[in-house]
Amino acid sequence: MHSTAPSPPTTILRPLLRVVYPIFMLVVLNGVGVWLVASGYPRHLLVLVLVVAIGASFLVERVIPYNEHWNQSHDDVGRDWTHFLVNEVANVASVSALPLVAGLAPWGGLWPSGWPLAVQLGLAILVLDFGVTITHWASHRIPLLWRFHAVHHSVKRHYGFNGLMKHPVHQAIELTVGVAPLVVLGIPPGVASLLALATAIQLLLQHSNADYATGPMGYVLALNKGHRFHHQKWPGIGDVNFGLFTNLWDFLLGTWSFDEKRRFTSDDFGIGDEPDYPTGYWDQLTAPFRPKARS
Repeated sequence: MHSTAPSPPTTILRPLLRVVYPIFMLVVLNGVGVWLVASGYPRHLLVLVLVVAIGASFLVERVIPYNEHWNQSHDDVGRDWTHFLVNEVANVASVSALPLVAGLAPWGGLWPSGWPLAVQLGLAILVLDFGVTITHWASHRIPLLWRFHAVHHSVKRHYGFNGLMKHPVHQAIELTVGVAPLVVLGIPPGVASLLALATAIQLLLQHSNADYATGPMGYVLALNKGHRFHHQKWPGIGDVNFGLFTNLWDFLLGTWSFDEKRRFTSDDFGIGDEPDYPTGYWDQLTAPFRPKARS
């Protein structure tokens, strides 16, 4: 009779990976990005860091999955890749334009350029986190915004690419609100590029199917354990945990919700009052302009 017990290397690897993975993504990869920019390397090398992050995300989801079924295609891989490529290209274009727009402001020079680069990135993250979180919160309360945000909530599984599975109009609204204060402050190109990288890494972690350990930081950072509660399919039930980077604004808004024992399946996700929401890319682009929408 064959034993079904995991081999010793697997027994050691999985618990270690649960702890190391979020540290690698949040600290190591963002740290490499900061080092590249601070050392004067071309900013386009940050794309290589993002490629490593995407590769790590897909690999770790298969080694320590939260839900093995979510590692299988739900006829959504091509659609999600299209969303990712379109939205990431838009992100890069927006980041490239930030310094130009900031330079047009007559009150330039407010950004604390003398601070260490990592601290500047931390400031940019906090500013963006506020703007995007408030826009996200409003998108669950204003029907017109919900029409565009519903595309993101149509997913039936959680894995890394869900983070950029957004309608481009809604992403543009979020970015506009989130980066407007940074433009006013005159964010420099290097910090803007690092912010784009940090956001992409955060979205990979926030929607990850990896069962990684969060510890007490799960109450501070907006990671996947808490974000799954946000994707519950019924209005009112899923209107929680709106944070992009942190849970700070959810605590202040009274929208934080978490239960360590709760487990989720695909039956918990989607849009409860629109079970037939379009699943194809082009159908999702036009869905907000159709009569049927959440009221």
